[in-house]
Amino acid sequence: YLVLIQLFLGNSCRFIAKPCAINLGIQDSGPHRAQPNAILEKVFTSITKSPDGKRLEGLSKQLDWDVRKIQRWFRQRRNQDKPTTLTKFCESMWRFTFYFSIFFYGIRFLWTAPWFWDTRQCWYNYPFQPLTSRLYYYYILELAFYWSLMFSQFTDIKRKDFLIMFVHHLATIGLITFSYMNNMVRVGTLVLCLHDASDFLLEAAKLANYAKYQRLCDAFFMLFGVVFIVTRLGIYPFWILNTTLFESWELIGPYPSWWLFNGLLVTLQVLHVIWSYLIIRTAYKALVRGKVSKDDRSDVESSSEEEDVTSNSTKGIFSTSSNGSNRLNGHVAAGQWTGE
Repeated sequence: YLVLIQLFLGNSCRFIAKPCAINLGIQDSGPHRAQPNAILEKVFTSITKSPDGKRLEGLSKQLDWDVRKIQRWFRQRRNQDKPTTLTKFCESMWRFTFYFSIFFYGIRFLWTAPWFWDTRQCWYNYPFQPLTSRLYYYYILELAFYWSLMFSQFTDIKRKDFLIMFVHHLATIGLITFSYMNNMVRVGTLVLCLHDASDFLLEAAKLANYAKYQRLCDAFFMLFGVVFIVTRLGIYPFWILNTTLFESWELIGPYPSWWLFNGLLVTLQVLHVIWSYLIIRTAYKALVRGKVSKDDRSDVESSSEEEDVTSNSTKGIFSTSSNGSNRLNGHVAAGQWTGE
């Protein structure tokens, strides 16, 4: 299934996402490229991508360049390795397709499941609960998808939230595998469906941003923020954690793996709080200041103070500076919030 996910990624980008991006006028162009310089290129590739003050002064004397000009060159050189808008649009489209499809598949499946309406049903007759084919495919597809995210995280651009995303993917894969092996698939389906509820809205917002539909982008982002906070800070602790912590203890007692299972679920809740804080902070800046000055997790750097001013004057929740926008894999874009 992991191979199928990767094939789906490649084919959807090539035959669906790319033609759509071209029709929307999205060009395959990245940030401004640094001017060729053999000395700086050698330092960049062999020594450091972010030289300190002492090295900058030495390069300034060697090249007879101003220090600010050298700093600008290194920023541009780092940025030119970032993915283009077309690449990011294709990545967001295949993610949107998967999240949208798997979420509504889960809703359709769970709508007729008794434990969707009464979480105590997750523990009746445990562990002697049948594993239907629909439930099996739902679980395996989700597991394969998160494994693909885990692998791609090491090849994509590293972000400041790399550790948080790594812990999230690790906890998610651990939960899916652990719950499957222990036949806790009923409560597992609830967790999976709940987490998929907001993800496709975030990808839709990014697609609108790349296509320069700003109002649509802002609307999707605000809707994403509301759904994310309601599901992760409301429904998840009072619905999911309530049944795993208290109802399971009452109905089947403290089984041996109870502490590990709930420990992983609580870890996810801690990550939910962190991400909700970032979303609320971004929304606050957008509403109060009318702009988002800079996202702390941005992977694209401003090449000068003048470009920073230009970027900061751009309005809208997903306003993008002139030197690029969000990363290939994750939740936050340059000058904007991206997700989970």
